[in-house]
Parts: sequence; structure tokens; C-alpha cells
Amino acid sequence: MSNFTDQTTNLIVGARCTVNIHDMAFGGEGVARLEDFVIFVPFVMVGETAEVEITEVKKRFARAKLIRVVQASPERVQPLCPYFGDCGGCQYQHIDYTAQLRLKHKQICDLFQRIGGIDPAMVAPVIPCPQPYGYRNRIMIRSQWDKFKQGLNIGFIRADNRLVVDIKECKIAEPALNEQIQHVRANPPPKGGIKVVLRVMPEGWEVPKDSFFQNNFFLLPRLVEVTRQYLQASQARFLVDVYCGVGFFSVELADLVESFAGVELDQMAIKAARRNAAARGRTNGEFVAARAEDALPDLLKRFSPEATAVLIDPPRTGCLPESLELLRQTKPRQIIYVSCHPATMARDLNILCAEGVFELVKVIPLDMFPQTAHIECVADLRLKSIAHSQ
Repeated sequence: MSNFTDQTTNLIVGARCTVNIHDMAFGGEGVARLEDFVIFVPFVMVGETAEVEITEVKKRFARAKLIRVVQASPERVQPLCPYFGDCGGCQYQHIDYTAQLRLKHKQICDLFQRIGGIDPAMVAPVIPCPQPYGYRNRIMIRSQWDKFKQGLNIGFIRADNRLVVDIKECKIAEPALNEQIQHVRANPPPKGGIKVVLRVMPEGWEVPKDSFFQNNFFLLPRLVEVTRQYLQASQARFLVDVYCGVGFFSVELADLVESFAGVELDQMAIKAARRNAAARGRTNGEFVAARAEDALPDLLKRFSPEATAVLIDPPRTGCLPESLELLRQTKPRQIIYVSCHPATMARDLNILCAEGVFELVKVIPLDMFPQTAHIECVADLRLKSIAHSQ
């Protein structure tokens, strides 16, 4: 650990100081300043005064751990989880839920403005989750040998290091998953270093063991509602669902279009998508096992771009540059962009809207991850020439 000393602040690792929190960074850390030197502190709130201990000092910023809250925000609440602050899964359990929604909205607006040059007026208020605890349908717990207690720790990665914190339950997980945690603890892995994925399968959907599905069933109807509103508003006649997984969006939106195609690299997911569509009587489309970059050109030629909406729900890293360039060149009528990572989304929206090719109509955030710093956003982009002719 570095003992680098900054000449302005004379901060060293292990030093304690009292700071005022004036902002919250995306990711959940509070932002304090000593003169012009930035200090990041977890588990605090804007307006609070806190005693902190410096844990890391860099050239332009430092990190600290919270020792105690000297003056608390009126919106600070008692966390439900006894592991909060040790476990790295949640960042916001100490914040009243209404205040969490306001905070996430501000963070999205700030990120979009800084990274994408996007007007905050484009971002709607965050749609709340009807169940802020007990909502997660999928978690991954880990096992790690603890040499001090001479036994396994079974739980989640700690907030402050790569060690595993031993847990008996997870307050944001569905009750069925907490039952599964008890089963794993009663029948522990043979050694440390093993990851165990626990999930509740969605009713009426086939999802292979390692395939993606949204992890919050309680807000899923609103997510569908938002994408349906966007698609209906554009009057697109065809839909291309990129990174389609088990066909969730394709199946839910198929009745709004003449024809659809889902594209996904995961072959098991594609087979499941075909069965999911058949089970719902969706016969006006197909699912293709391919890279998006390989399948998109032919699909857009077949459907005719000016009548096609492209829905993209990429991994947290966002879209590949060649996918974005392909969309800019082929110019579909509409792009519906679904993302759980606002920073990469802002970057990609900036690229898509560069030189006036696409125009951002609206961004609607949904709180699919209460008590954490994560948020889902759905953006509606229209081809600029069509957007202004409607």
C-alpha cells in the first residue's frame, strides 16, 4: 500500500480526517474535498459530515473508509442487512428508497451530459421497483478457505477487498434463493474458489442454465411496457432484436410488427428462444445463431431499414465499434437501446447521434437493482430524417 504524501493535503494512508460530502459518484461513493483534493468515501450521503480514514492516495485523489457519521442526512435509514458495509453487493441500503431514485436520476443525467453531451431533459424520472428488497432472481455465491477459522466462507466478495464475506442470507434476493443459500451452506463445496449460481426460473420461459434473463421479475412488466411504447411510436413494421438471448423482447414485441428476427451468439439460448416463441404462438419471426455484426447487414437489407426498428441489449461493455458503425451506415428507422451500464450507453449514444445520423428522443431509467448503484436505462433513437418528417 502506497505511503505517497500529497504536498497540498499532507494525506497519508492511515490518516484520519473529518470531511463534508458534497456529491455522489456513479458507483456509489461519496465525494469530499480537502482544498482541491478529492476523497472518495463509501456508505455516506450528500450533506453529511463524516470521520474517515485514508486507505489509498493517488496523485489527484484519495480513497477512504468511513469511521463514523458525524452529522447524518435526514434521508439516512437503517440498512436491513447485517452484512451491509462488509458485503460488496449493495451500496445504497443506508439511503431512503425515494432518495435512491433521485440520486440515480442525477447520476444518469451527469454521466450522459459528461460522456455523451446529452441534455438532462431527455432523461425521464426513474421508474421505481415495487419491491425494493427480495427482488433478485439470480445470484452468484463463492466459497473461499478462511485460514483463521479453518473453514469455508460462503458468500459474496467484500466491499473493500477480494476476500469472501460469509453470509447466511441476502436481503435483496428472492426468498427461494435464500432457501438455496441454506442448502449450499448445509452441503458446502469441497474447497474454496468455487462459484455457485443460484436462480429462480421465470414462469413460462425456458432459460438454459448459463443464458441471460433479466434478474428482477417485479419490474419486468414495466420494462416491456416502455419498449412497446417506443416501438409503437416509431410505427416500424419490422424488428431486429440483437443480443436477443432466449427471445424475451422478440416474443414480447412480436405482435406489434409484421415480422421479426432475433440474433444471438449463444446457441443454447437461440434454441430456447425458438421454443419460447412457439409456446407463445409467435410465428411471424425467426432466431439466428450468429454474431450481430455478421447477421445485421442481411437482415436490414431483407426488412428494409427505413421500416425497421433495431433493439439492442448488449453486455455491460456496450456495443462493439463495428456494430455502431454498421447501424450508422445502414440507418434503420429506430434503435431501442437497453442497457444496465449508463456510462457505456452514453458513449454509444454519442457515437450513434454524431453528425446528425440518429436523434435521441427519450431515455427512461428503471430501477431493476434497488439498494445498489446499478440502474437499467432504455433509450429511443430515431433516424433523424424520419424523426423530422413524422
